[in-house]
Amino acid sequence: MVRDNPTASLANLAAGQPFALTGGTVIHDDGTQSTSDIIVGADGRFVAVEPFLDTTDCGICVDITGMLVSPGFVDAHQHLDKTGVLRFTPNPSGTLQGAREAFAKYARTAGPDDIHKRATRTIERCLSRGTTAIRSHINVDKDAAFHGIETLAGIRDAEKDRVTLQLVAFMTPHPGQDFDWLDRNIDGAVALADAVGGTPAVSEDPPRYLDILFSAAVKAGKPVDLHLDEHLNAGVHLLDAALDRVERFGMQGRTVFSHVSVLSALPRRDFQQIAERILALDVGVVTLPAANLYLQGRDYEMLPPRGLTRVAEMHRAGITIATASDNIQDPFVPTGSGDMLEIARWTLLAGHLRGDELAAAHRMITTAPARLMGLAKEHGLKGGACADFVVTDCADTDTLVAGGPDRAWVFSKGRLVSQTITASMRVENSHVREGA
Repeated sequence: MVRDNPTASLANLAAGQPFALTGGTVIHDDGTQSTSDIIVGADGRFVAVEPFLDTTDCGICVDITGMLVSPGFVDAHQHLDKTGVLRFTPNPSGTLQGAREAFAKYARTAGPDDIHKRATRTIERCLSRGTTAIRSHINVDKDAAFHGIETLAGIRDAEKDRVTLQLVAFMTPHPGQDFDWLDRNIDGAVALADAVGGTPAVSEDPPRYLDILFSAAVKAGKPVDLHLDEHLNAGVHLLDAALDRVERFGMQGRTVFSHVSVLSALPRRDFQQIAERILALDVGVVTLPAANLYLQGRDYEMLPPRGLTRVAEMHRAGITIATASDNIQDPFVPTGSGDMLEIARWTLLAGHLRGDELAAAHRMITTAPARLMGLAKEHGLKGGACADFVVTDCADTDTLVAGGPDRAWVFSKGRLVSQTITASMRVENSHVREGA
């Protein structure tokens, strides 16, 4: 058994090699922490995560006492077909519709090679920042056709040993949407995907559109993930219509509502009634702080609302709520690095979580999105789960979320995929004689 300092040994762990980590502080699914040992098998899964494990038979054992181990971060809502197109897709209005129009124009010329290059670059950046699982909504419509979803399906299959990638067939309606086209093409798109999605608020016939989406999901045996009511018009929302279909189609526990910004504009009594239905039907929610802060409320004469949904209230009500990146450097969100800790901080600040709820923000980028993506058994620091985790020099969960690490090692499927070390250099003052 070999022991060495953690900085050297973690960096030198070979792919496909069993190893043990001892003495680290691990973050459990329920948010609690304990000092535990970790054994990772050659198959890239955790053999055991418990205190005082017998590691004498492990070929390599690294003492990580004083370090924090987090489950890999999970980004439950991205748009990898759109990522990195900012300089090609100007959105002078800064609005949601402006962004839709800008990308629709670009999508007509975006070929597979372009999509592949941009998507893989963003995936690599996400991995380097600790994200080991991503769910991406991919446009399927008359503008984008099948280019995006076919390309991302290829990436998903090629990179399955490095990152878990789920695809949502995002059946995008536009003004003048041809429902016959949608009916003809949805089954083919869903066959390539892992979930079914769309944006009912911009459909010309939302009830019919919702029925098409839910019917296709049931037929394929796949979950539903909707962009729902990404606006602040309290007089128009589709929450009840969508919840009715969750119940009618038997999609309890298999449906996610992303955005639901309109909940922040509804009177509290109306929100509470909807929240009770969301909880009873086991519907998950994903908030997207970057997009909603950037795109919403621009037409208000008074100080604009935040644009987020009621994050804190849903969390405290027991609803499974995750937070995610949404868009990265495109007309919908011009910024973004793939850092889920950054998104957790945005969520805590803009979503009115409290300073004592930093651990809740951490669960919104780990256990909550893993559950919504159907990865609960595969995710987390426990025997049998995929060995997706991040080792950092942070003292605890609060420190990790509040400021992030200076040193981090990212493992995906038991393999080291990234290491980041921030080091300061001290320069001694010196006086140089003039003219010397």
